[in-house]
Amino acid sequence: MSMHLRKNDTVEVSAGKDKGKRGRVLTVDPARNRAVVEGVGYVKRHTKPNPQKKIKGGIVERESSVHVSNLMVVCGECGKATRVGKKFLEDGSKVRVCRKCSGILDKTKA
Repeated sequence: MSMHLRKNDTVEVSAGKDKGKRGRVLTVDPARNRAVVEGVGYVKRHTKPNPQKKIKGGIVERESSVHVSNLMVVCGECGKATRVGKKFLEDGSKVRVCRKCSGILDKTKA
């Protein structure tokens, strides 16, 4: 199964406790179909202090992974959360396109 998300995409959460929030994709895990999004899915972790690595102990909040089925890519041209389509350009390269405005989502190919 191919992923419709990539690192540094802007996404909107479509389900769960963070529904409606937008953020940037930090990491993608295709094997587990999950992604870590900036500012979304905070969990509390209890960490032990480790002076060698300069880690302070205590309760730390950090982003947890979110299932990709709960994320929609935000189009850079129309600014709406959209499904992702694929299209071949004249030079033969394959790009991701917005289903609402047909704008190209891949920043490098635009």
